[in-house]
Amino acid sequence: MTKRRWELPLAAAPLLVFLALPLLALGLRLDFATLDKNLTSPIVVRAMTLSLTTGTVATVAVVILGTPLAYLLARRSFRGRVLVDTLVDLPMILPPAVAGVALLLVFGRRGLLGPTFEFLGIQIVFTPIAVVLAQMFVASPFYVKSAAAGFAEIERELEQAAALDGATPWNVFRHVTAALAWPALVGGAVMTWARALGEFGATVIFAGNFPGRTQTMPLAIYLGFERDLDVAVTLAFILVVVSFFVLVLVKWLLRQRATV
Repeated sequence: MTKRRWELPLAAAPLLVFLALPLLALGLRLDFATLDKNLTSPIVVRAMTLSLTTGTVATVAVVILGTPLAYLLARRSFRGRVLVDTLVDLPMILPPAVAGVALLLVFGRRGLLGPTFEFLGIQIVFTPIAVVLAQMFVASPFYVKSAAAGFAEIERELEQAAALDGATPWNVFRHVTAALAWPALVGGAVMTWARALGEFGATVIFAGNFPGRTQTMPLAIYLGFERDLDVAVTLAFILVVVSFFVLVLVKWLLRQRATV
């Protein structure tokens, strides 16, 4: 019996070690003596500032635009629902480079909407706006799917009771539906922010890699391997730490959701 108890952990260990080794190597490679210097270098500061700003803007936009879509998927049965649900899922499995090319074909100068924006004097490609759009495209499924799952778990009897008491549809949604589904909404928003922060492929094609303008942390890491490895490792370490705490927060929110 004791021997069998160790069989499953031993079988699971190889993949666990494989996942842990790169993170360990990254931590060992980090030079803590020069960490302060690297953190305050212009490249790191600009990349962090841009990533945090665009990631936050993209997340807010996804929450605003994605909440009605999530509620629709959770509460309505309609013809073509499977198609809509698949369309929401598609950016999660679509290669980021393909997403970048697709966005370029829509918002580029010769894209579907490019001439319209050019006529209005609005430039999107190779600007921070392009960074935000790329992040929204690849990260939005994380919020919509989480929010839809949260809305679907709310009992409609609670909403109906609030409506019978005279609450308006908006008040019902705000004080009942969203209030009860908040762990799923916040968890989805946090995952969306983290995914936006780590976006690379769509951004480099659609927005370019211009320091101080469109160079986010992942793009700075890519460039750092050619110019300054210590800066690249520092940025990579920051993203690993952020990702770790994001996952811890999401797991905590999921436990809170289970107790609602």
